[in-house]
Amino acid sequence: MQHDLSKDALTRRAARLKLKSMVENLDFILENGQRASMSNQEFLAYALGFEVERREARRIDLGLKIAHFPRVCTLEGFDFSCQPGVSEGRMRELSRLEWLASRRNVLLQGPPGVGKTHLAIALGREAVKAGYSTTFISAGRLMRQLEEAESSGRLEEKLLQYLKPRLLLIDELGYIPFKTGTAGLFYRLVSTRYESGSIMVTTSRPAGEWGIVMNDVAMAGAVLDRFLHHCEVLTIRGDSYRLREARRDGVLRGEGTPPGDGSATDGK
Repeated sequence: MQHDLSKDALTRRAARLKLKSMVENLDFILENGQRASMSNQEFLAYALGFEVERREARRIDLGLKIAHFPRVCTLEGFDFSCQPGVSEGRMRELSRLEWLASRRNVLLQGPPGVGKTHLAIALGREAVKAGYSTTFISAGRLMRQLEEAESSGRLEEKLLQYLKPRLLLIDELGYIPFKTGTAGLFYRLVSTRYESGSIMVTTSRPAGEWGIVMNDVAMAGAVLDRFLHHCEVLTIRGDSYRLREARRDGVLRGEGTPPGDGSATDGK
């Protein structure tokens, strides 16, 4: 059987099979195959591999955009040597995402500035790369959305929206206290996702203080009962990166000490 081996014919066939990257880069693929003197089998493997790699890259790029991470953070970019409160081995273990596959939760708790958000984003990016749908949102923004949805009669719709991603990453729980009477909305969210999808939370407030954060001790207990049932808990202890850099740059001379020698006559 004779086949039309012209570039136009190959392009049409690749387009019919929806091999977008092959269509867009056919000249490059053909030239590389010829330059390397590939056998037919080698060339087929190379051409299909090219398509798979580009398709995978597009999938990851789209997943990262949908996740709405505020910045790029990776485990490779985290300086574990400067933050002894974080176990690199434990983080590498979490990056294998076995907890996500089994729909477990993750709690990253510790004082401000120790790298909780960086580590959470890094794990979230690994989740996207592994094919898990992911959404990142600050706790403050999440609660505003739930409050607005309730007031407009769209709460069930909003809860379903946050049920869809396999990983829901809630950042900075505790920085902004909940409004009185709204803890139930957060409980509804956690209950909706219970054992159906993973939640990762970063917080500067230990779990024992969530009743204060939520302005409802009983409801906080109900939230923790479900959230901590299947949960990996990491407690990070250490100094703030930002304060450490401020001291290094001379902005701070010591704990709570402003620039200068601390005397009342400084700058006068």
